[in-house]
Amino acid sequence: MLDFRSDTVTRPTEEMREAARTAAVGDDVYREDPSVNELEAEAAARVGMEAAMFVPSGTMGNQIAARVHTERGQEALVEETSHVYKYELGGFAQHSELQVRTFDGGENGAPTPEQVEAGYVAEELHRPGTGLLCLENTHNVKGGVAVPPDTVGAAADAARDHGVPVHLDGARLFNAAVSLGVPASDITEHVDSVMFCLSKGLGAPVGSILAGDASFIENARRVRKLFGGGMRQAGMVAAPGLVALENVSRLSDDHENATALAAGLDDIDGLRAPAPDTNIVLVHTENAGLTAGALIERCEREDVLASEFGEHTVRFCTHQDVDAADVERAIEVVAGAV
Repeated sequence: MLDFRSDTVTRPTEEMREAARTAAVGDDVYREDPSVNELEAEAAARVGMEAAMFVPSGTMGNQIAARVHTERGQEALVEETSHVYKYELGGFAQHSELQVRTFDGGENGAPTPEQVEAGYVAEELHRPGTGLLCLENTHNVKGGVAVPPDTVGAAADAARDHGVPVHLDGARLFNAAVSLGVPASDITEHVDSVMFCLSKGLGAPVGSILAGDASFIENARRVRKLFGGGMRQAGMVAAPGLVALENVSRLSDDHENATALAAGLDDIDGLRAPAPDTNIVLVHTENAGLTAGALIERCEREDVLASEFGEHTVRFCTHQDVDAADVERAIEVVAGAV
């Protein structure tokens, strides 16, 4: 079975399994887990932040950030197809009692300074005001687009001109950094907080990181406990995360495989697959006379899995458990299905 549904489906490597088996552990709620402490320190350094906190999932990291940055009733300015808006069960409303104001981020999912200015609402007697700008990099729904640091910076500066904090949903932050050829810290230096996943392209079995300044993380620890994310001997899942941080350089392999996959699929009559920035390939099926669901069903019969991303859009995601030969096989199967 060739599974291109997501980079979350990877199996932990033998090195990760061994790291989990031999991890030094303690009670992380008391901050006594050496493996968690080491992971948090290393993660903070990687993104140029003062402090970091290990969380069970990227969604929890984003939701904690929103709760810490905002006051109840405020508005959060988010992209209309962003993960925090489409795929987190209305968490901003449920967990932080925020209202959401959306913008159309265009091809890369990032707002212009003018859009931030237009979306900003000043606090006054009748209005709660804008409390947060949330950005996403890479942008999932846009096809894993890597947003350059200067674009992130321009949007963040526009928000900060009004005293609005900026959170970056960087679930695949390191994919963006590798694609752009810059350190991840070049992207995150423009924002107040960032979440990135260990369990996507980096291949860890579980976990994400939330990072920001020391005061932000202190407040975030209380919210993590409130949300049920306080863990005990968490070193057994944190230790594989440390191994995962060493996988950043191999993300370029996933990007190369995605580029080859997109080129092969785009050559199939009726399909359109734009060249990707990173490891996500969006395939448009309208001209083939097929719905996304129909194409996925035919591919599954031949043991190739992908995700439906719209009526006529299929997502293929490359990762450490697929190689160049798997890409060639997937192209053959899709061609047969069409």
